[in-house]
Amino acid sequence: MDLYEYQGKQYFARFGIPTSPGGVADTVEEAVAQADAAGYPVVVKAQVKVGGRGKAGGIKLAENADEVRTHAGNILGMDIKGHVVRRLWIERSSDIAHEYYASFTLDRTAKLHLCMVSARGGVDIEEVADSEPEAIARIHVDPVDGLSAETAASVVAKAGLHEEALEQAAALLVQLYDCYTRGDCDLAEINPLILTTDGRVHALDAKVTLDDNAAFRHPEWEEFAGTETTDEREQLAKERGLNYIGLSGSVGIIANGAGLAMSTLDVVNQAGGAAANFLDIGGGANADVMAAALEVINTDADVRSILVNVFGGITRCDEVAKGIVEALHRVDLRSPIVLRLDGTHAEEGRAILAEHVSDRLIVEETMLGAAARAVALAGGSK
Repeated sequence: MDLYEYQGKQYFARFGIPTSPGGVADTVEEAVAQADAAGYPVVVKAQVKVGGRGKAGGIKLAENADEVRTHAGNILGMDIKGHVVRRLWIERSSDIAHEYYASFTLDRTAKLHLCMVSARGGVDIEEVADSEPEAIARIHVDPVDGLSAETAASVVAKAGLHEEALEQAAALLVQLYDCYTRGDCDLAEINPLILTTDGRVHALDAKVTLDDNAAFRHPEWEEFAGTETTDEREQLAKERGLNYIGLSGSVGIIANGAGLAMSTLDVVNQAGGAAANFLDIGGGANADVMAAALEVINTDADVRSILVNVFGGITRCDEVAKGIVEALHRVDLRSPIVLRLDGTHAEEGRAILAEHVSDRLIVEETMLGAAARAVALAGGSK
């Protein structure tokens, strides 16, 4: 679950991380009231879950109430990269001496937490990573040991933060790690982390992604879920208990296992097409699961063909075939299905499907052949 900036700052506050004073506004008059309470000058900030707000005109400085009215009126309802602004965050402006970057996330390859700190804050960190990789200090943190004050001091010094910021930045980094771990975050990022002209270090922005798998430990997250803007396809998949991520292509994907699903996306791309989704049905491929998966994909108006790629191991291909046949009687599909079965009882599965093969249900023996057929049915290369 991705949080809005204001929610991220509220979350930071629970762990003692300093932020700028401010408040939420859904109307122009609420924006003025929040600005009056925060004290001028203020910054009027669009609340959308996408970057590039400033370039799009979604962040404006206001010196008085009239300017707040003007900026709030212009920003509310603005479309920023497909996200309509419905809410604003009004905060007291900060006199910035320097901007930094700090974050924690999980390095899955190393199986350790990854801390990144840079003196190049306030810009796209991916650009910094490409152009000046040496400008980002990186350390791995073993969750058993945690982040010590000494290690935090070492990494902010290595990142080249200014002398007057080092002590506060190190202390804040320990607080950010606490938020990331105890707060069950997938990502806790501050960009920029600032040093003000009067020598204070605090978070000027907040990017927080919460780990949905930890929701059972956090009943308070319900307040965030109420503001979550969810892809309708993803919401339906969640209700059906499916692991689904919506994409923008025209070939619907169903596979058993996350690795196979990712490989299927790659092969569709190799065949010149683009996947409409990632959908992993795991080890379950009975009629109920297949019907649910097909129902979700069927709601996507951009899907022109469906590629079902199953490798039988514990999951038997003949059971998958039976599930697909039954599911087809439950779901009125708009798009043809290309099916590839391999592994345990694959021949038996193909035999079950043989009497149902048509121009709407096509069986291919290889993954590349199935991908090529699905791409062709979806209208050819992207």
